[in-house]
Amino acid sequence: MLLLWVSVVAVPALAAPDPGAGGQRRGAARVWPVAPNVVLVVSDSFDGRLTFYPGSQVVKLPFINFMKAHGTSFLNAYTNSPICCPSRAAMWSGLFTHLTESWNNFKGLDPNYTTWMDIMEKHGYRTQKFGKLDYTSGHHSISNRVEAWTRDVAFLLRQEGRPMVNLIPKKTKVRVMEKDWKNTDRAVNWLRKEASNYTQPFVLYLGLNLPHPYPSPSSGENFGSSTFHTSLYWLKKVSYDAIKIPKWSPLSEMHPVDYYSSYTKNCTGKFTEKEIKNIRAFYYAMCAETDAMLGEIILALRQLGLLQKTIVIYTSDHGELAMEHRQFYKMSMYEASAHVPLLVMGPGIKANLQVPNVVSLVDIYPTMLDLSSDPDELTNIATQFPEVTYSLDRKLRSIINYPKVSASVHQYNKEQFIRWKQSIGQNYSNVIANLRWHQDWLQEPRKYESAIDRWLKTPTNPKKI
Repeated sequence: MLLLWVSVVAVPALAAPDPGAGGQRRGAARVWPVAPNVVLVVSDSFDGRLTFYPGSQVVKLPFINFMKAHGTSFLNAYTNSPICCPSRAAMWSGLFTHLTESWNNFKGLDPNYTTWMDIMEKHGYRTQKFGKLDYTSGHHSISNRVEAWTRDVAFLLRQEGRPMVNLIPKKTKVRVMEKDWKNTDRAVNWLRKEASNYTQPFVLYLGLNLPHPYPSPSSGENFGSSTFHTSLYWLKKVSYDAIKIPKWSPLSEMHPVDYYSSYTKNCTGKFTEKEIKNIRAFYYAMCAETDAMLGEIILALRQLGLLQKTIVIYTSDHGELAMEHRQFYKMSMYEASAHVPLLVMGPGIKANLQVPNVVSLVDIYPTMLDLSSDPDELTNIATQFPEVTYSLDRKLRSIINYPKVSASVHQYNKEQFIRWKQSIGQNYSNVIANLRWHQDWLQEPRKYESAIDRWLKTPTNPKKI
């Protein structure tokens, strides 16, 4: 895991006391001349391919480029689960998703779980967190839970508003995502007023919501976040000519999982090339705003004389499809969704180095396929190479009994749904009909309730899974 790797870099300096320090530990007032500070900035939904060529040509990201020039960038960094809470649970715990059992945005780590930051604090680091965390259980909406639990039910219901763009027509509007900017300001103020005065090393975490799409209230309060929102200030950072229109498979030829994702994300309708290009342009503009917040942290460290003493890391929980594969959001192992940025700079870190090795947010990733002859990831080659497929399947089963794990997930979904249904009581029919899928559900409510009833009565069969 990356963050435990940071601990390996930084914490050993704490293991040996300084001359004359008397072997003091944890909170003792003394000078730390060796151990570097650590600043981790984690955004949401940032496509890692934008940090290197050719993706880097589509939008101006000056501070990411600064980190590339003064540090090391990992060209093949991946999320361990392309959805917010499971990914962050893996990142904060150092455990793969089948060990955290974080199957959806409702189920993450126990709030009392010992994270890498807790360990560093025990070894003498001063720690601080600002912004989005999203790695513990119990958050997100009822819709997030129910939709995840009922994925085995034989129906298709749109859970999101149709992806759209929304422009603030002001060339001077810089702070579009106010909440993220406020958290960035809080982090900068903490560096200036507190961290700069510490004699111990510190760890600062800043979590940003951008460039995650914004909520879409026009689609109803129970619909999801499908609005790509920015201002002219950020849009001018985007090179429209460099924007690629992704290729799509016909709906009739899509893999059932892809079709399910496209349908539930409300992307099976007709989209013009202009709509698709605008969605992607607005997304890139949101990435530019994210880069500016990263820049505020870097500039503050430099102004305070801390930049040469601090390891700075930038990454994201997952990527963003931005209409690739006829989808937005994440929840897919395609490159746009699974590839994340990973840049590191600071003392002991080589400058202007690009590392091609495959890494992930827990620093281990089981496999990586080179799709160079199929850059749009439209060809399923598993059936063409049965011997290789069989060999990879055996290796995977030696690591994890995935049919058993999958069966436990299906059983968990069903049990959680039953508990929730029982807690709702007589209001069940009304509540379930008014979740984010309400526009489709209300057309044939009895049909969909019957589908759920059949699903609840069908026992989970691991062999079929």
